[in-house]
Amino acid sequence: MISIRDVSFSYYGSETDRWALRNIHLDIAPDEFVAFLGPNGSGKSSLSKLLNGIEWPTEGTITVDGRSTMDASQLPAIRRAVQIVFQNPENQQVGITVGEDIAFGLSNIGWPQHDIQNRIQWALELVQLNAGEDRLVSQLSGGEKQKLALASVLALSPRYLILDESTSMLDPIARRQFVETLHTARKAHPFAIIYITHHLEEVLDADRLVLFQQGWVRQIGKPDDILTDEDLLTSCGLELPFERSLALSLHKAGIPVSVSSSIEELRKWL
Repeated sequence: MISIRDVSFSYYGSETDRWALRNIHLDIAPDEFVAFLGPNGSGKSSLSKLLNGIEWPTEGTITVDGRSTMDASQLPAIRRAVQIVFQNPENQQVGITVGEDIAFGLSNIGWPQHDIQNRIQWALELVQLNAGEDRLVSQLSGGEKQKLALASVLALSPRYLILDESTSMLDPIARRQFVETLHTARKAHPFAIIYITHHLEEVLDADRLVLFQQGWVRQIGKPDDILTDEDLLTSCGLELPFERSLALSLHKAGIPVSVSSSIEELRKWL
């Protein structure tokens, strides 16, 4: 369990009125899919940096499976449990080849040398990256690089995986493929997802949505509850996916369609 208790955070310390986060109170279970949503500067990414000790809370506490992120002696265990895939995969890729990139993290945590080769293959198969270990990272497409970043962190068996705008540099097809790969991997080896995005269509099946606005948590709830409140979403800088917006408009017009109808179901009504 990740426990966030009355957390406030400022990049300038406590002697300021410029807060990135204010009074955040939230729990995240080890097998949960939680989405952080909101406009740029609302505090989503700031909170993600606090969850594995990249930054420390200015006020309040965060614990990961009972370990405080402000206890330096606990940070190695916390950072192994809480992994991050960033927006630009090139910022976290350190190997020249695919195999070297995955092996780097495994070596850092003391993975048995005799088993690293097997673990690399396991991770590549898990994310369905069809690239040999000797293939140069520079030769990969954007979508393949993002899959490699995912493979490199999943090889470490995290309990919590943060995806910080990880699909924002991908085209719609590659974005959809990445999300499908993520869920396939999660079914094979369960872990929690903390998903930061502007693309609501990627988190329709999340367990909970957490809406941020100007450093505060504006609303927490299930997708089917929050995604019917267009005014709330608009105020948080979000836009409903087309099929949800269409279904909601039809529903408001008295047509008995579910607001979670698929595009195929909506075609039948139209």
